[in-house]
Amino acid sequence: MIARRQTGWKAMLTLALFTSLLTACSGNNNNNDAGASSSAPAASSPAASASGSAEPASAYKNKYDPPVTISTVWGVDPALKFKNGESIENNVQTKWALDTLGIKIDSLWSVTDTNNAFVTKMRLAMSSGQDMPDVVTIGDAQLAQDLIDTGMFADVGEMFDKYANDTWKKAMAIDPGVWNPYIRDGKKMGIPVLDYAYNHDYLLWIRQDWLDKLQLQGPKTLADLETIMDAFKNKNPDGLAPDKVVPLSIGFKTTMNTWMGDPSWIFGAFGSIPGQWNVGADGNLEWGSTNPAIKQGLDTIKQWRDKGYIPAEAALWDENKTAEPAVAGTAGIIPGPYWMSGWPLLDTAKNVPTAVWKPYAIPAGPDGKAGRHGTLFTSGVTLINKNMEHPEALFTYQNYLYDHLADPAVGSEWDLGVFKGYDYDLDASGNPVYLDKIPGGEVNINRYWLVKDGARIPDAQMKSLLNLADGKEPVTRLEKEVKNNYGPETPAAAKVLLSQPDISFTNMFTGPATKTMQSKQDYLTKIELQAFNEIIYGKKGLDEFDKFVADWKSGGGDDITKEVNEWYASTK
Repeated sequence: MIARRQTGWKAMLTLALFTSLLTACSGNNNNNDAGASSSAPAASSPAASASGSAEPASAYKNKYDPPVTISTVWGVDPALKFKNGESIENNVQTKWALDTLGIKIDSLWSVTDTNNAFVTKMRLAMSSGQDMPDVVTIGDAQLAQDLIDTGMFADVGEMFDKYANDTWKKAMAIDPGVWNPYIRDGKKMGIPVLDYAYNHDYLLWIRQDWLDKLQLQGPKTLADLETIMDAFKNKNPDGLAPDKVVPLSIGFKTTMNTWMGDPSWIFGAFGSIPGQWNVGADGNLEWGSTNPAIKQGLDTIKQWRDKGYIPAEAALWDENKTAEPAVAGTAGIIPGPYWMSGWPLLDTAKNVPTAVWKPYAIPAGPDGKAGRHGTLFTSGVTLINKNMEHPEALFTYQNYLYDHLADPAVGSEWDLGVFKGYDYDLDASGNPVYLDKIPGGEVNINRYWLVKDGARIPDAQMKSLLNLADGKEPVTRLEKEVKNNYGPETPAAAKVLLSQPDISFTNMFTGPATKTMQSKQDYLTKIELQAFNEIIYGKKGLDEFDKFVADWKSGGGDDITKEVNEWYASTK
C-alpha cells in the first residue's frame, strides 16, 4: 500500500492555511512606489563600510537606463485573446516592462501551442543549433531536462540568492524540494515556476439537485457511491433514459492519473496511486501501478463499466471530453479540482438551469482507505541562457511581480487589477468592473507575462478561499478574484479539499529521467495502459495484471526502480 507518509511541506502548509484564518497576514514589503520598488534585494544598494569605503555597485537595478533586452520564445495558448491590434510580441505587458522597468522583451519566435507545437519547435531549435533565448519558461518536464543537458543554460542558484527579493524567496521556501528536479551536481540549473498549492488535488463534484430529488446523502464510501451511481442511471431525477446518463464521468485515454475526470482515487481506496512513484512499505519508492492494490481498483472499474456507471468509451476520453456530459447536464459525478465550480461546471446551467453542483470528499474503500494524487505547486521551470548579457534583469522583472501581483495589498497599485481595459476597467462611477463588463471583453493577461502566470505564492489563493468559506467579505484582490471568477462553490470546495489533507500523495520522483527511463519508459507506459484497458474491457482476466507486473519489471522497470531510489537517497 501507499505508506502514510505526509511530506513536511504539506503538513506545514496545511497548518499555515488554517492558522491564517485566525491571524492577520503580514504585508509583503513597505512598498507603494511603483517607480522605486522595494523589490531590490539588499545587495543592490551600495553601502558604506565602517572605513567609509563603498562596496561595488550591483548590476541589479529597479529600472534600466538605457534599457536592457531579454530575448524569449513563446508557446501561445490557442484560447488567448488579444485586443487593440496587439500580439504576444507587442502588447500592454511588453510596453509596461519597457516603460516601468527599462526592459525590452525581444521575441525570437512564437507558435500557437496546439498539438505540442511549442515543444516540437523548441526541439527543432535545439537540434539545429539555433540560438537559444535569454530566458525561456518550459512546462514539459522532459524538454526542460533535455535543454539543461545541452549545457546552454546557467546555474541560477547564486543569482537567485543574490537578486531574488524576500517575497519570492519566502514563497520558494514553503517547499525547498521544488528545486530538486533541476539540481545537477549540486547546482540549481533552473528556477521553478511556482503554482498555487493543491491546484490539481481533486475531490468529487456531484449533482446536488439529483441527490436531493432522490433523497440521497453524499457518499462516504465506495459502496455509497455505487448506490448513488445506480440511482442516477436507473432512477434519473431529470427523466433521462439509462443509456443517456453518465453517472461517473472519467477517462483514461493516456493515463490513470490526470487532472480532471481522473480515476486514480478509485485505486487509492485500495491503497495505491497509479502512474506515479510512491513511498512503499519499506521506505523506498515504488511505481504505484505495480502495487498489488491496483488489481482491486481495476476490478472495481471493470464492474462499474459493465454496469454502465462510467462511459463505455472511457479509454478514448481525455480530460476535456469528460467535462462534456457534465456541462451538457447528463453526468452526475465528475472528479476534479476545487476550482471546477467556475470552469467548466458553471456552464451546466446554460443547458440545465436547475443543475446544482456541490463538492464532496473522496470516498473511502472497504478497509477505510482513501487516496488521491497530490500535485506539487510548480507548473514548470524558467531557464536562463548562460550567455545572457543581463541575467539580473529577469530578477528585476520577477521581483516587481512578486511584490505587486502575487498578493497585492488593499489600496496598492494593482489592487483593482493590472491593466485597465484588459483584466479590469472602471465604470462611470469609478467602480471596478470585470469579465464581460470590460469594453471589448476581458483578456487573460496572466498569459502575457515573461514567466507563466506572472508570480504566484503557493498558499495565497487557498488562504483567500478559506477566508471566504468562513463568511468573510472579500477585501483583497485575490479574495475578490476567487469570488468573482472561480464559481460560487469554490470556497466551499477548498474547505472540503483541506478536510482530507493527508490523502494527497505527490509523485515522489521529481528528478531528471534516468538512463533506463530514456530508453524504456515509452514501452513500459504502453504495456501498462494496454494491460489495464484489456482488464477493464474484459478482454483479459484479472490475472493479466500479474503478467503485466512481471513484464514491467523484466522490461526495464527493475532497473528504473533502482535508479529512482538512488536519486531519492541523494535528496535526503
